[in-house]
Amino acid sequence: MRKGLIATAVASLALAAPAAAGLPRVGTLVPGRSLGGVRLGETQHAVRASLGRFYGVCTDCARPTWYVTYGPFDKRGLAVEFARGRVWAVYTLWEPIGWYATNGLHLAATPLEVHSRAGGLRTITCPGYDALVQDSGQARSVYYLYQGGLWGFGLFHRGAGPCR
Repeated sequence: MRKGLIATAVASLALAAPAAAGLPRVGTLVPGRSLGGVRLGETQHAVRASLGRFYGVCTDCARPTWYVTYGPFDKRGLAVEFARGRVWAVYTLWEPIGWYATNGLHLAATPLEVHSRAGGLRTITCPGYDALVQDSGQARSVYYLYQGGLWGFGLFHRGAGPCR
């Protein structure tokens, strides 16, 4: 979610070829399971096979992080963080059009809709936005709120901080 990190990703993508063929036009959050087809614990090889080879690499992130967008200079897409070569976290970048959750939530939903459909959420205040989190099993599902609406989704290892 940090603007500086997005700029790094966009600059890296400018050197890459066309958009990642595998990034879903309309991605889905399956709470506790996957986001945009990416699952926690997958290898970097599996993510490349799913999302393609055209991604930016964050140069100042705490963990190795790939930014997969719809094309060079497009801020919308998906970030994938790795720990020991496996997916640690995956979250949307900016507000990718048409993305939704299997619980019926679509980006731009109101906070009341998010609480009503996702239920059992705890609020974590991040700089400039809020993260509504729900832990289940080994995963943490995240609903990002910005300026009064649902802005993005995230999926992290249980207990991981959602602020980026």
